[in-house]
Amino acid sequence: MDDQAPRQRRQAMAQAVQQLDAQSNGRPPNGTPRGAPAQSEKPDDETDENIFLFVPNLIGYTRIILALASLFFMPLHPRRCSFLYSISCLMDALDGIAARKYNQSTRFGAVLDMVTDRCTTTCLLVFLATAKPAYSWIFQGLISLDLASHYMHMYATLAMGGAGESHKNGVLFTTCALNEVFFIALYLLCFSSPLITPALLPSAGLAGETGHSPTTPHQPIPSLLFPSPFSAAAMEMARANKMDSTVPWILTLAAAPVMVMKQYINIVQMVKASRWLAEGDRRDRKRAQLAAEGKGR
Repeated sequence: MDDQAPRQRRQAMAQAVQQLDAQSNGRPPNGTPRGAPAQSEKPDDETDENIFLFVPNLIGYTRIILALASLFFMPLHPRRCSFLYSISCLMDALDGIAARKYNQSTRFGAVLDMVTDRCTTTCLLVFLATAKPAYSWIFQGLISLDLASHYMHMYATLAMGGAGESHKNGVLFTTCALNEVFFIALYLLCFSSPLITPALLPSAGLAGETGHSPTTPHQPIPSLLFPSPFSAAAMEMARANKMDSTVPWILTLAAAPVMVMKQYINIVQMVKASRWLAEGDRRDRKRAQLAAEGKGR
């Protein structure tokens, strides 16, 4: 008994020295590097699911691939571009359906969806701005309004602790879809309507008399809507002349009111987000003022 007591004390002292040495070297007593979570410290609500491979996010990646393909065909092949662009936009509804069906709604998926929408619309508007330089300021303004509205709304939602709900419901999705239809139809008119692009006038007239091809008109007839007769449509006259402008005109006129309403929604959304952020600033300044007064007493 007398020999065991000193031995136990020496073992306890050795363990204490080992613990102090481990702590001084930046390691907890169990030998795990400080800052590295131990296996037993894993939160109960954390899983090993791969969010990036969720079905809605896979649909989102497919949308991006289709959008990139449409951009490749955009300058010279309006039919292929419109088809791929439209499929990419229509798949915007599938990711929401898949998210609800498989219970895979994620913040990453919502942001991926919104960023894809903003980028594809911006690219289409950039093309329209280059096709119609005289009206590029309108398309540039639409791009700025779209990006500013969605960014401020997303930032205000995150900063003010808004609920993580989807940024689209059924009505808003239909509005966004018809807004895209308007710009796609306007894009097709750049390749099919002489009213929009005077370079598309029949070659039997002025071009036949002067010997100039329709792609480089010598004295183009001024457009009734746009002052500049040169546009991206002249890059592929053979294909453009085979297109009929009836359906694009119908889609443009039918979707125009919805497009205007969508821009109004963007303005309202931006104003609402601005007021929300200002309200948060007032609360933060009030709390800081009260804290400063409390310290001064």
